[in-house]
Amino acid sequence: MAELPIGSGLVFTGAIPELYDLYMVPMLFEPYAEDMAARVAALAPKAVLETAAGSGVVTRALAPLLAADARLEVTDLSPAMLERAKARQPVDARIGWTPADALSLPFADASFDVVFCQFGVMFFPDRVKGFAEARRVLKPGGVFLFNAWEGLDANAVPATVHDTMAKLFPDNPADFFARIPHGYHDPARIEADVKAAGFTNVTVTRLTKPSTAPSPHEPAMALVQGTPLRNQILAREPEGLGRVTAAVEAALRERFGDGPITATISALVVEARG
Repeated sequence: MAELPIGSGLVFTGAIPELYDLYMVPMLFEPYAEDMAARVAALAPKAVLETAAGSGVVTRALAPLLAADARLEVTDLSPAMLERAKARQPVDARIGWTPADALSLPFADASFDVVFCQFGVMFFPDRVKGFAEARRVLKPGGVFLFNAWEGLDANAVPATVHDTMAKLFPDNPADFFARIPHGYHDPARIEADVKAAGFTNVTVTRLTKPSTAPSPHEPAMALVQGTPLRNQILAREPEGLGRVTAAVEAALRERFGDGPITATISALVVEARG
């Protein structure tokens, strides 16, 4: 999910949470949720904090892997997204749900063994501050885990959407994907930011996964209507959502064909200690 500057228009509200969860999560986030959950569980933590949890795809993957006496605190800046996550999660007394800004966490110092964030740090308006907050609430010896998408050149489906936006709005391109989700992908910069927040041991690993969709329709709906790109489009063309979705679907069909889509997606996984 996301931590976004107020007034940016890049917000996860209205119809976005449901469409995001229905279309986006299976295509892009589920493949990485299992990986993130396995990494967290392997550390055998008793107190875990998830920031920018979105609609809870990692929460659902992780909860069954945690010990019976573990505690998982799930947070997101968007109450609408957090409610969506809570509604999807079976009742579990180990899980707490707290609307929270990852840059100003409402938790005491040294409260958690692990802090993790799936595909949220790209949205932080001040990443070093967000990383420093994760370090503040970690216990000595704790681990901070997060992932971030690689550039559009390594992620063909969102790249197709971005290219279509440039054609539809040449004078004022809707640049959400290039600027935010796929705009924080330099390993050296990421490592420097994490170390600037006080961590001393940082590893960055590239991880590719297959992404599948039944047809071009699903990714068009996911990326156009289930993300804040929707708000950028409506700001440029208030009645244009259907037109743009159809154009993106056509572009995806031209690139991938009429049937099921299989494409490679690529992200960086970061582990920080110290």
